[in-house]
Amino acid sequence: MQRHATHVKSRQSGQPRIDRGRIADRDATEEYPFGFGKAEALAGASVALLLVLASVGIAIASIHEIRTPHHAPEVWTLGVLAAVIVVKELMTKRVRRIALAEGSTALAADAQHHRSDALTSAAAFVGIAVALIGGDGWESADDWAALAAAGIIAFNGVGLLRTAVADLMDRVASPDVVAAIRSAATAVDDVRAIEKMAVRRAGRGYWVDIHVQADPAMSLEEAHVVSGKVKSSIRAASPQVLGVLVHMEPHEGSATKFLTRNSD
Repeated sequence: MQRHATHVKSRQSGQPRIDRGRIADRDATEEYPFGFGKAEALAGASVALLLVLASVGIAIASIHEIRTPHHAPEVWTLGVLAAVIVVKELMTKRVRRIALAEGSTALAADAQHHRSDALTSAAAFVGIAVALIGGDGWESADDWAALAAAGIIAFNGVGLLRTAVADLMDRVASPDVVAAIRSAATAVDDVRAIEKMAVRRAGRGYWVDIHVQADPAMSLEEAHVVSGKVKSSIRAASPQVLGVLVHMEPHEGSATKFLTRNSD
């Protein structure tokens, strides 16, 4: 129970996550023209790192308890753990649902943090139940269960950390997001081809850098109008797009609209 309480205490990390989430929602400034979206990934990375560290702490404490003779836990702890499992699972589902709706890395990490609390509680419940039923010689059952839970928490934490770090390193957006942006750009009149396009994630939104090919005989003013239409079309098709940088290029070859592969 002390081991479980130590992990639950790490939930105090939720305040930094909330603060960074508020920072990510701020508008761009002259000093930060691309906004503060990466604070979202920083928040997710910090929570994921805390999960990994918590799993290490649980593993160390479990090994110490396994090697130290002790009495079996009290029966009443099963009721407490059952209540914690129910509450934490409900919180996991709620936060995860919001994370999916908002595309939030930080909330996804926080949902997994709630799930790790439920996992450690479930492991403790099973271990204590085995220890109580098994009697003498089974006192360390809950410690072995906690050790197994620590491994699961570490695995999930590393996965979340990799996702957050990938966002910080401007990982390309998912294929469905890229496809929707491509389709919106090529739907604009006078767009003959897309030379190349890069879409990167920033917090809960995306930044688009796109090279559009148009009629070489088009005037500068006409090309400017086309670029504006491309921006509007992309923003309308994908509201999560925070900004679009359009490069107008002279078209060479067939006038049929087509898309080349992304330039990564």
